[in-house]
Amino acid sequence: MAKLERALTGDFDDVLDRLHEGVMGASMSASYEDGSDYAAGGVRCAVRVYERYSWAGGNRVSMSLTLVGHGRELFLSAITSGGSQAVFFKINTWGEEAFLDTLRAVLDSF
Repeated sequence: MAKLERALTGDFDDVLDRLHEGVMGASMSASYEDGSDYAAGGVRCAVRVYERYSWAGGNRVSMSLTLVGHGRELFLSAITSGGSQAVFFKINTWGEEAFLDTLRAVLDSF
């Protein structure tokens, strides 16, 4: 498991769209699995789940992305899972970190 969290400022829909396009555009094997949206009391929350093939690990890796916003104040939490071939413990997280790098690149562009 690898995790990336960041507070940022911006338009919720614009940031969510840019994150989605960044993940989908970074890999031919990336797929959007499902998502959920919720809003209450001026707070918005979007959850997105992606998956892609990891050449480094030789397997598939998933990433759960959660964006929470109140006005222009946003918080992103992205967690990857999978990518290890060991039975009882993880022997590598290369594919997971590489998947998160796609988000880092998008976030660095803000």
